[in-house]
Amino acid sequence: MRTGWIGTLCLALVASGAGQGVLAQDYRPSFQPGAMTDHPAGQPNEVLVLGTPHLSNLPDSFQPNMAEPLVERLAAWKPTAIAVEQLSGLLCHSMRAQSPRFDPADIETYCYDPSEAGRATGLDVPSANAQAARMLADWPADPAPAMHRKLAAVFLAAGEPGSALVQWLRLPEGERHAGDDLNDDLVAQLEKRIGRKNETDLVAARVAALAGLERLWSVDDQATDMGPLDDEEAYGKAIMAAWDNPATKARQEESDALNARLGEPGALLALYRASNDPSYAAQAYRSDWGPALAEPSPQGYGRRYVAYWETRNLRMVANMREVLGRRPGTRMLAIVGASHKGYYEAYLGLMRDVKLVDVMPLLR
Repeated sequence: MRTGWIGTLCLALVASGAGQGVLAQDYRPSFQPGAMTDHPAGQPNEVLVLGTPHLSNLPDSFQPNMAEPLVERLAAWKPTAIAVEQLSGLLCHSMRAQSPRFDPADIETYCYDPSEAGRATGLDVPSANAQAARMLADWPADPAPAMHRKLAAVFLAAGEPGSALVQWLRLPEGERHAGDDLNDDLVAQLEKRIGRKNETDLVAARVAALAGLERLWSVDDQATDMGPLDDEEAYGKAIMAAWDNPATKARQEESDALNARLGEPGALLALYRASNDPSYAAQAYRSDWGPALAEPSPQGYGRRYVAYWETRNLRMVANMREVLGRRPGTRMLAIVGASHKGYYEAYLGLMRDVKLVDVMPLLR
């Protein structure tokens, strides 16, 4: 009798809507793609995610040549595609076309200005992207230096400076000069990028050149619309308050200790080991997004921030998945800020046609 009474009460709660919150929390979908045990035909798509500190933020004791052991290890993995945390030229072109919606300061911060290369080549961003694709579709095994210079110019016009640098690095030093739509100003841009303390230029482009690749894939997305923030100052204070917690302090102390050793041999690899350790993602969550979700402002500032973060990561992974679909069996190296790595791997792990590869053995 008691069991029947409870069942009747539950049915009444469901009918009235009173029990919807509890039922919603208990629901789990029966279909879990990541748990399936079937095997796609052919070679798997493999993705190696390298979480990286932003090299531009490291102290002056970090010098570009310190990245060479890391570059050599990553190139030895023989990637066939490399994804980087940069906005694509096409996305930036779209953001510029929607200038009332996007802050010009954000476009200046996150987007390369292709105007000089556009004048040199006579191509706008969409046309340059289309031309780069046509050139690569018919790319010879041993391209002449003029072809590398021409494609570098086209990639700059396409808003893809990382890929342009790959073409520049593929050239012998004696062939790195103006010509084939590369004027002196564009050459100066490329030469400056060679020594920049930036993970795209210093790591990804060099790995691509060593691995015999012709381009990078820009997969970042800063086009998420959070909606109007009625009080941006209050939003900033709420997020900073959420970040003020013991996990953040511990994370900062560990980072400071690793950075203090950067002048020592092997210190950069030690920094990368810490950024890719399996414990890092959970520590970052306890420091950042977990406290933000619990942030109590009536406007839900913390939850809006986490929505932006998760949307951005979902779009980045979707861009990577699109690249993997171009050539099944791709070995993709994904280089991204260390805070993204946990989200990258969690989302990629849901996909049946993606096999994740542990980066830690390469960093020893």
